[in-house]
Amino acid sequence: MKKALIVYGGWEGHDPKGLASLFEKMLQNENFIVTKSNTLDSFLNDLSVYDLIIPIWTMGKITNEMCQNVLNAVANGTGIAGCHGGMCDAFRENTDWQFMTGAQWVAHPFNTITYKVNVTDKDSPLTTGINDFTVTSEQYYIHVDPAIKVYATTIFDRDDHQYSSNGKVTVPVVYTKYWGKGKVYYNALGHDRHVFDIPEVYELMRRGFLYATR
Repeated sequence: MKKALIVYGGWEGHDPKGLASLFEKMLQNENFIVTKSNTLDSFLNDLSVYDLIIPIWTMGKITNEMCQNVLNAVANGTGIAGCHGGMCDAFRENTDWQFMTGAQWVAHPFNTITYKVNVTDKDSPLTTGINDFTVTSEQYYIHVDPAIKVYATTIFDRDDHQYSSNGKVTVPVVYTKYWGKGKVYYNALGHDRHVFDIPEVYELMRRGFLYATR
């Protein structure tokens, strides 16, 4: 059986405990053995025993030793997958983490709005059968690694913000990349666990976990 580690905490506004429970059940349904931890000290342990790491830790601080242990585990084949601020707004001061995960959140200019998610690669096993959909949540503007492979995007096209003078901007929502032998999966959706009540969002996350697993 595959083994997954979920490490949750950080800013409470993203309901890390609720997301950890949701993802635990999602993985158990796929026959994973799941370990949950609410301390970053878990990143000091031997991570090679896990096939998948799921960080749910918005903001916060991570030590260099913890970060390097995660980076090394992923480079050696342990997958890493996460969503929203829990992975790509974690540890804002740590550029090594951002280098590995592939993006960093910088803004959700309009807070909670209804917007469209466009599935751009409909032939991938990650997205087959999933059509474009709308979601009411934070629309994430992220700065991204040019090496990522994008599967879904959203368009920032409102004209009532300072960035609007740039015209319409397409921003990734779902992407993958590699870090050494390990696979990285990110989904910018997931402000709280209720976003996963939308079937498309749930399925994208489920497939992402399976994709990233060693």
